[in-house]
Amino acid sequence: MRTLLVAAASLSLIAGGAPAFAAPCKDAKGRFTKCPPKAPAKPARCKSANGKFAKCGTAGA
Repeated sequence: MRTLLVAAASLSLIAGGAPAFAAPCKDAKGRFTKCPPKAPAKPARCKSANGKFAKCGTAGA
């Protein structure tokens, strides 16, 4: 009985989440278009205690 409830709950989450996976990008006229590629993540910049840039992972950074 418990497995049946778990299966029903997971199925409802998957079926309910299907529209969320659709392409969210629209053009000016409201038509769905292909989304542009995402920009790569910027690397982290670490600063030392005195405010200068330092290598991440060093003491005081």
